[in-house]
Amino acid sequence: MTDFLSTHWLDIVTTILGLIYLVLEYRASIALWVVGIVMPAMDIYLYWSHGLYGDAGMAVYYTLAAIYGYAVWKFGAKWKAMIKRKGSDKKEGASAVSSDKIEAASAVSSDTTEDASAVSGSSDELPITFFPRRLILRTLGFFFLAWAATYYVLVAYTNSTVPLLDAFTNALSFVGLWALARKYVEQWLFWIAVDVVCCYLYVVKGIPFKAGLYGLYVVIAVMGYWKWKGLARKAQVSRV
Repeated sequence: MTDFLSTHWLDIVTTILGLIYLVLEYRASIALWVVGIVMPAMDIYLYWSHGLYGDAGMAVYYTLAAIYGYAVWKFGAKWKAMIKRKGSDKKEGASAVSSDKIEAASAVSSDTTEDASAVSGSSDELPITFFPRRLILRTLGFFFLAWAATYYVLVAYTNSTVPLLDAFTNALSFVGLWALARKYVEQWLFWIAVDVVCCYLYVVKGIPFKAGLYGLYVVIAVMGYWKWKGLARKAQVSRV
């Protein structure tokens, strides 16, 4: 038992962190990004020690992306509001509207905003939304480019035995993490595809706990998709 734990302790710990991450992501909790920083940082060594250089490189990206994701979730809405206010101030400065009317409008707007905030309990966090159609072609283009580039690196510079699938999960993970950081509902669909392929790869590569974790990821991702879809629809209704 001791030998087993000494051999697989890192696999077990990162798997437990992965389960915690799943629960937090399902609940759309910002704390998921804290776990998302610690877990892949540990995965770097885990994958590297098993000769999984592509996965180790991806874990580095996961760590950095989690820092970005936390910042966007925490301050994204606030940053957007500041940009809008700056644009509004420039327009008001250029207009010929009298100062007393501006002050009156500002007072009404301020009172309305305060009342709405008190009722809705709004915060500075980014809301859950649907993936914009205008980004589909650009996202697909980036995915195929990243897939081809990663495949080339794995074939040319590593001894990977599954470069095509390994490159696929790496490329789609780039897209999935970006979509998660933007809180798009469809990010779950990207992760379903990634998790199915990763589950197979980790079985082949002999990392059993990770394989089981990614199998569970598929189930949770399906549930998460429907939960986030409902939350996004509720948010749309509340904004109308």
